[in-house]
Formats: sequence, C-alpha cells, structure tokens
Amino acid sequence: DGYIYGRGAIDDKGMLAANLAVFIELKRSMAHLNRDVIFLATADEETGGDASMRMLIAGHWDKFAAGFAINEGGNVFVNKGKVHYTGVQVSEKVAANIAVIARGTSGHASQPTKDNPVIHLAAAVEKIGNYSAPVHFTSIVRRYFEGLAPLEDDEIGKWIRSMETSDRGEHAQRVISDASPLWNSMLRDTIAPTVLTAGFANNVIPPEARANLNVRLLPGDTIDVVLNDLNKLVNDPQVRLEVQPNAGLAAPPSSLESDLYGLITKVVTQEFGGAPALPFQSTWLTDSAQLRLHSVQAYGLVPFPLAQEDLKRMHGDDERIPLAAFDKGVDVLVKIVKGFAVAH
Repeated sequence: DGYIYGRGAIDDKGMLAANLAVFIELKRSMAHLNRDVIFLATADEETGGDASMRMLIAGHWDKFAAGFAINEGGNVFVNKGKVHYTGVQVSEKVAANIAVIARGTSGHASQPTKDNPVIHLAAAVEKIGNYSAPVHFTSIVRRYFEGLAPLEDDEIGKWIRSMETSDRGEHAQRVISDASPLWNSMLRDTIAPTVLTAGFANNVIPPEARANLNVRLLPGDTIDVVLNDLNKLVNDPQVRLEVQPNAGLAAPPSSLESDLYGLITKVVTQEFGGAPALPFQSTWLTDSAQLRLHSVQAYGLVPFPLAQEDLKRMHGDDERIPLAAFDKGVDVLVKIVKGFAVAH
C-alpha cells in the first residue's frame, strides 16, 4: 500500500536504512571522495548512550573521530500537505530525573491517617503538574522563532514577534506556549510526572509512595535550580525530592556558520519547494550531544516529509513510513553527502 511498516520505521531504522543507501550510492557511482565518510550505526540514545555512543567514544574514538556528523534529531515539518519548514537540529535539551518520595505511617486502610503518603504524594504531583518553569530564550530558540514568525499566520506570527517585548512579552509567551506543546517545551525547562508507585495491598496504607519526574533542561539551566524551585513549590515536610543518577550533560550548539550547515539548508530548501530550513533545538535526546561534547559539528536531519497521521504512529506497533517519503529522504541525503564530501 505504499508504506514500510514496523517499529523503528521512522525512529530510527528508517534513518539507518537511508544512510546505508547513501553509502551504496557512493559505491555504485564510484564517487571520488575529498574526505573520509564514516558509517556509524549505534543503538542511539534509547539506551542512554551507555551501551552505544558513550562506549564507542570511550573505547574507539580514534576509529571515527570526525569534524562533522549527520544524525537524526531534526524533522521536515508538514502543514496541510505541504512542507512548512525543515528543522535542522543543532542543539538539544538535557534529560534528568527527580524522585518524589513521600513517607508516612503504615497501617490498616480501615483507619485512615492524615500522614498517608499516597495523599501527600498526590498533592505534590498535582502542584508540580500545574507548574510552568520560567521562559528562557537560548540563542538557537531565538533564531528558530525569528525564522518561524513569517511562516505562521498573521495572528500567531504577531505573538511570536511579541514574546520578548516589555509590554506584551509575558502574554505572548503564554499564547505561544498554549498553541503548541513543542513550542512550550522549547521555551522552558519541563517537568513531567511519568511513574507512580505506592502500596502492595488494597487494605494497607503503605509507608512510602514515590513518583518519577522526567525533567528536560534547556542548555545552560541546571537541575539544582529546578530542584530548589520544586522544593519551594511542594513545601511539605513529608515529601522529599532527590535528583537521580545519570543526568545528562549540556553540549554546546553546533555552528550555524559551517559549510555543512550552509549546504544542508541550501539542499533542503531546494528539495522541499522553497520551504526554509530553520535552526532547531530538539526537546528530545540524540547521540549528537555526545559528539558535540567532543567538538564534532553534528547536525540532526531526518529528511522524510511525514504527515501528522504517520508521525503519531511513531513508537507504536503500527509505525510506518511512506515509500515516497523514504525515497525523497535518501535523495536529500545523497545530495548533501555528495555536495560535502565528493570532489567536483
């Protein structure tokens, strides 16, 4: 029916296959390379990097140390059946987790107590769920919105342009945050409760109840500041918050002035009907952060034009990618790699 189905068709085996297709084309066309081109396949950030990119960097960096990289992370954004813009990922947020732990008196549920940890945990999670961190414009997010404003309708464009004004800035930030979960997450640190655990029997009040908060930090922000703000917000002596191990590290953004970034923006603009390329700071994680920490100019681009109907299947059992979108993505990647690494 014109689709490739399977878990990972979009995220991220589709990109893996497309990159492999680029190498096959380089071999088939007997391209004369003017630099090394390395194919590196990893388990990506889904494993936290410990069993993939971090391991490779720690043990085998000399085998693939490069000045530039093309990875996943950026997307071709489609609106009403046409490419709206391409987001080229040059930066990303940083992940951390905070445990919310409530303790109280365990006992029989037939005689409830006011220090029931489930109740205190629920109250804390509700406060956190209703909390919005302050807006913080990173340099990349500012450039993104500057490029996005003329692409949106007049009303949204007006509010985007007003976000840093003294008279309408706060209201404009609320309007834009409410208009899109993506925009909201690009503008501030976010805290999402993800896992709740409490109790072991229906008729027993447990001694402890816990929740996990998945925190996504803007580059430059720190988990200690978030922890301090949440402690003030919760303000409950029965509840403590603890930062969990293995928080991520912020990496500097990749350059917007490099030859590769310029080539990527040129190619995608040409290939997608003149729709512009914008620098993009992803709210999700990729292995590019590990590369940027080692001075690699890494750019994220999944060059498949995908409708929302297909994107919402990502990570689902019915994940799929249109063959036409896949073929177009391969063509875009071939043009970028040949333009950057093949002698002319």
